[in-house]
Amino acid sequence: MILMACVDGRNGMAFNCRRQSRDRAVRADLLAEVGEACLWVSGATARQFPAEEQSRLCVDESFLEKAGPGEYCFVEDKDVVPYESRIEEVILCHWNRDYPADMYFKMDLGSWKLAETQEYAGSSHEKITEERYVRR
Repeated sequence: MILMACVDGRNGMAFNCRRQSRDRAVRADLLAEVGEACLWVSGATARQFPAEEQSRLCVDESFLEKAGPGEYCFVEDKDVVPYESRIEEVILCHWNRDYPADMYFKMDLGSWKLAETQEYAGSSHEKITEERYVRR
């Protein structure tokens, strides 16, 4: 699976069950990356996508277990470490700010190769840095 997540400067993902990743530009970028494929998400994550984009989503609370090789998952509030052996790529969108957080992206990317970095303006953040990691 190809894992997508948004993190702040300290790898925070959520605080008090509230996601940090609500940004129209990021959603558009994620869906462009996925193309015609389905983006696996939880029910809570699906609610941030507008009605016209719902058909592009595979919504299931067990999406990290159900997504297969080459399929995209967007995670906002789950620990991905238990699924690391199934992850082929990681796409991290960095807010380049620090927010309060109690849910963190804990996967150690030290053994992964940073394959690509790009920056773009978000709808809620001046600069979003997207990093793509692949297995070495």
